[in-house]
Amino acid sequence: MTRPNTHTSRGILNLTVLVAALGYFVDIYDLQLFNLVSKPSLKGIGITDPALIDFWDVRLFNVQMIGMLFGGILWGIMGDLKGRKSILFGSILLYSIANILNGFVDNTTQYQVVRFFAGLGLAGELGAAITLVAEIMSKENRGYGTMLIVSVGALGAVAAFYITSHVDWRTSYYIGGGLGLALLVLRFGTFESTMFDNVKHENVTRGNFISLFTNRDRFLKYLYCILIGVPVWYCIGVLMKFSERFAGEWGIDTSGDNGLQIRRTAIMLSYVGLCVGDILSGYLSQVFRSRKKVVLGYLIMTIILAVLYLNIKSTSQTLFNIMCFLLGCATGYWALFVTIASEQFGTNIRATATTTVPNFVRGFVVPLTLGFSALSTNTGNINAALIVGAISLTLAIVSIIAVKETFGKDLDYVEMS
Repeated sequence: MTRPNTHTSRGILNLTVLVAALGYFVDIYDLQLFNLVSKPSLKGIGITDPALIDFWDVRLFNVQMIGMLFGGILWGIMGDLKGRKSILFGSILLYSIANILNGFVDNTTQYQVVRFFAGLGLAGELGAAITLVAEIMSKENRGYGTMLIVSVGALGAVAAFYITSHVDWRTSYYIGGGLGLALLVLRFGTFESTMFDNVKHENVTRGNFISLFTNRDRFLKYLYCILIGVPVWYCIGVLMKFSERFAGEWGIDTSGDNGLQIRRTAIMLSYVGLCVGDILSGYLSQVFRSRKKVVLGYLIMTIILAVLYLNIKSTSQTLFNIMCFLLGCATGYWALFVTIASEQFGTNIRATATTTVPNFVRGFVVPLTLGFSALSTNTGNINAALIVGAISLTLAIVSIIAVKETFGKDLDYVEMS
């Protein structure tokens, strides 16, 4: 049901967009901080067996991602019931507290609990931010707003790299928590979506997560949105997280601390690439007035670069780093992907869809990493990564072709049950 457009257009640079961008910056800082300090932190709590360190590295990462799955549903529903702004800051508060507590853990049980709640908190920020910004900005310019959020957010991984290079893992967690708590001070200068305020006074069901599955067309639309984003986390969760293995396949020395440094550098460079890619993809979508065409082009580039990354044989660390950066650029369509998800659904379930979609994508990291680990024992690292990548990229291409174009779509409408 479409209604007259009653929201007030805002400029690209306003406090609400800035806070949303900085919130995602801290979100990504925390999300990638674990990947950067997981092995040193496990050694710091007394685990010395390399096999156990590898086991808990994957286990804790998956626990965090499971927390994000549950959090995506929780925060999404609450975003449609209570408002985008309250959920944005509630999620920042939760993951900031979890970050600080993470600095105090001294055993794996505590570590698992804290990472679960960190994931729970991390799940809400992006969806609430994208939904809020999409609804307060004009339909012609909202792509710039979401581009700014994700581009600034990607730099959080770069900040995590440099901070963890200069302080120990416990202090790194304290800093992340402190940044999030400091950000909460700015909440008083932000404003709620007028679209949401209008829907609150209408006799319409809000935040009905189940409604995403009860209508065939709505469910397929929801599924397509999820599958479009999976290759981004194939790159982050497989190609970058296990980058030391692929560097070893190239012939690069990964012994001792070299392997950890390769992973740290790969993650940092891929996120620099993501920042560049998101800025470019957001700009191109405005120029070509299409989300679909740009995402499809990025997926094709991801296929080409992933095949090269997995088949090059060279001992050049510089070339390996360049490939990590380029893969980040090629998967830098995260802003477009989340914007597409937000634009597909009505105001009464928009936060639910926009928040759950990226977190289900992140949740796909669990089967992606488990599938890669299982396949690698029989087929080797390269073939395992190729198989997992082929599946995720094929599904993404089919989905972006199937989903409707949403550039310039009026979002002031509701979904009927």
